[in-house]
Amino acid sequence: QVRLVESGGGLVQPGGSLRLSCAVSGRMMNTVNFAWFRQAPGKEREFVAANNWDVTKTRYGGSVKDRFTISRDNGKNTLYLQMNSLKPEDTAVYYCAATRAISGAVLVPARSYDYWGQGTQVTVSA
Repeated sequence: QVRLVESGGGLVQPGGSLRLSCAVSGRMMNTVNFAWFRQAPGKEREFVAANNWDVTKTRYGGSVKDRFTISRDNGKNTLYLQMNSLKPEDTAVYYCAATRAISGAVLVPARSYDYWGQGTQVTVSA
């Protein structure tokens, strides 16, 4: 069983930055794939970023590419999402997710992930 707890959300002005954290417990980080997703009110869950299990491959959603960066610190059992140049359309609840089994590929569909955190709200507004 993998437990995921997100933090770091909040209110930020357009153009600002935030760093989200996802504390991981129950498994070593190099034994699963991780991803970030987001969901805005009235919209479907959207892929944001993901790595494969050994972080040799990374993929970003088209709307966040070149602005967001996914990273991890295995020693701290923490996954991060650095978000720069934030826009009002980035407003959403952000979730981290993990797989039950490792994959050499970067997994994009939400159904590929078995474990989810409770989410953290990010609001971008002046």
